[in-house]
Amino acid sequence: MPRRAQNNPRQLRSKSCGCQLCIEAYPPAEHGERKRRRDCLGSWQARYRDAEGQQKAKNFEKAKDANAFLDKIRDAVRSGTYIDPKRGEITLAAWWEEWWPGHEPARPTTRNRKLSSWECHIKPKWGRRKLNSIRHAEVQAWMRTEVKGHATQVKVRELFRAMMRDAAVDERIQKNPLDSVTITAAAPTKHPDELRPPTEEQYAQIREAIPSWYRPVVDFAHETGMRWGEIIGLRACYLDLEEQTADVRHILVDDRGTILRQRMPKTVAGYRTVPLTVLAVDAARLMLERLPASDRTTTVEDGLCPEELVFRGPMAGEVRSLKGKPTMLDGVLRGNNFRRRIWIPAIKEVGLARLIKDPETGREEYWPRMHDYRHALASRLHERGVSEKDVQLMLGQERGGRVTWLYTHGSEGAADRVRQALEAGGDSRHLRAVS
Repeated sequence: MPRRAQNNPRQLRSKSCGCQLCIEAYPPAEHGERKRRRDCLGSWQARYRDAEGQQKAKNFEKAKDANAFLDKIRDAVRSGTYIDPKRGEITLAAWWEEWWPGHEPARPTTRNRKLSSWECHIKPKWGRRKLNSIRHAEVQAWMRTEVKGHATQVKVRELFRAMMRDAAVDERIQKNPLDSVTITAAAPTKHPDELRPPTEEQYAQIREAIPSWYRPVVDFAHETGMRWGEIIGLRACYLDLEEQTADVRHILVDDRGTILRQRMPKTVAGYRTVPLTVLAVDAARLMLERLPASDRTTTVEDGLCPEELVFRGPMAGEVRSLKGKPTMLDGVLRGNNFRRRIWIPAIKEVGLARLIKDPETGREEYWPRMHDYRHALASRLHERGVSEKDVQLMLGQERGGRVTWLYTHGSEGAADRVRQALEAGGDSRHLRAVS
């Protein structure tokens, strides 16, 4: 076994030191006169070999610090826990460029959510920091003071922790500083009036305020409870008006302004056959009479194929000049445009619009939402005695229990019915003495 070097750590000669050894190494004639001194000012260099046998070195101001470092490094090399400090000296932004291609989600909505968390929250604060300089206490303080909102904190921590976890796996840092970072923002709470969907009478008022072309869209949503992407992505080949069914197979998603066709719905349970009421059938038939759709069956790889969609806008097929070139409009309905130009003006017109502001994040949204049709259908089916499992299959949820606590709401007159049930036979109840 080779012997350990006796001069490790060793003191390096310095041009600014006036000891005898430094003067011999750096004569005054070449490097200027220095005040004579007995002790050397040079730094101490600790030399070691890493797990692969490569020579490494690190400088310290004091010999005791260099010796302590060598003891720690030798133990780590023997135990197999050694990590090259230089691997953790890359910035978080550089690590993102290396890490993201292998972890980029295929689903556009998930990908955009993670990109938003990185670009708006993590990168501005931590992008220039080295991996091995990020500490738990700093991240926890940042999470509490700068990242607003419970949902935002959850998403940001999830992405940041995954990045640092893989940095530890890649032997760039010893441990993940985000393992113990906690969410400090309280989960949002809303008054029941902000969660309860509109009544049937209110929906009727909204429908009258909706432009006639788009009324079949809201009628179909009211009768099926399908998600927005499922409705606008419904194709004629998956619609059977005779059997009164609609198969959910493909959806449309908005990828930062570009509408894409996607094979998988929100969950695997989203693949389903939705029964259609007479009103839903009439709504779909009216749209097809206005704007016939191709009934051919294509795949996601074939592209958007807007001519197959059942629900489209009134300008579908029109030729307009865009950027100096004649372009045929596809008529695909876009959620932001529909909400801003159709839905919000309608609920304002009938006097139902209520602007709800999150006190912590400052975000605002109008009640009711188009998505509340889904809540209303679940509550209506629950009130009429349809089993939770059947409602789950209808809505395309993975767990039946989720339907109960997320979508169903108390019906009108619930407080009076509860009070009557509690007061029923009030005189027949009495206290009993128990020995």
